[in-house]
Amino acid sequence: MTNHNLLFFLLCTNLALAILDAEPPLKRAGRGREDHLDTDLGRQQPSRDCDFAVGEWVFDGSFNALDFLSKIRMKRVMLVGDSIMRSQWESLVCLVEAVIPTDRKLVSSDGPCVAFHALDFEASIEFAWAPFLVELTDDGHNRRVLHLDTIEDNAKYWRDVDVLLFDSAHWWTHSGKWSSWDFYMEEGRLFKELNPMVAYEKGLTTWAKWVDMNLNPRKTRVMFRSASARHNRENGWQCYKVREPVVYLGYGPGVPRQLEVVREVLEKMSFPVYLLDVSRMSALRRDGHPSVYMASPDMQRRMGSDCSHWCLPGVPDSWNEMLYALLL
Repeated sequence: MTNHNLLFFLLCTNLALAILDAEPPLKRAGRGREDHLDTDLGRQQPSRDCDFAVGEWVFDGSFNALDFLSKIRMKRVMLVGDSIMRSQWESLVCLVEAVIPTDRKLVSSDGPCVAFHALDFEASIEFAWAPFLVELTDDGHNRRVLHLDTIEDNAKYWRDVDVLLFDSAHWWTHSGKWSSWDFYMEEGRLFKELNPMVAYEKGLTTWAKWVDMNLNPRKTRVMFRSASARHNRENGWQCYKVREPVVYLGYGPGVPRQLEVVREVLEKMSFPVYLLDVSRMSALRRDGHPSVYMASPDMQRRMGSDCSHWCLPGVPDSWNEMLYALLL
């Protein structure tokens, strides 16, 4: 494996964590402990109380890696979306890579995309960064513009893929200092104020039209994963020190508005898109977030507890078991 690949592909076999991430050095939490994996230097830096038996993927038969690879032989599988989708991709790579000899797997990158290649299966598991699906650009005047009806700069990477799994939800609800855009643009018109769910519906409709017009259901399977739960009420600390999932009977989490919008858009499409609904199941896993173990102490003070993303191993593994079942 080349040095380039080693920088991206580390330690799934030893610690069962994939560092296939374009962000700075990060931490992953596993069962209450943490391990620091430095992507820039390509080496592991365990915490003082790190136990290498903690955080491993345990295969219980519900996910058969060799069978999954046989299902995608000579195919491209691409997960498209935000950082939560990236975690699902990391999970999927870690679920399959252990059965592949070291010299028969590699990682490549192309623009916003990164791909894990299983060489003997002539298959790839890819991730494409597109948190809005539609385009977000800088207009040259230090203004970030979210284009509600423009998608091709992102969508050009989705062509000729055999299995596509999309998500887009959380970034649309960011506001204030967390917002990723300054203006919306639609039909050449620039404007600042718009109901977030109206904007979300417009962006998803642009995505849906692209799928309808550019993909062939005989050649490409398309799925859309619903928004996972964010247990971030009470100033973002609702998941802090929480060690147990919601278990009491009768608990019925509300349906996220994003999920309602997704269903409405999918119903209008001519292309058959399968909705991978993980919203309710993830709502039960308030214990599955990295909480404060994802950041430095200074970052913890400034940002609080991360109750949106998920630990690995963890909840995204279940989503990939669902994906595997759909491919059977």
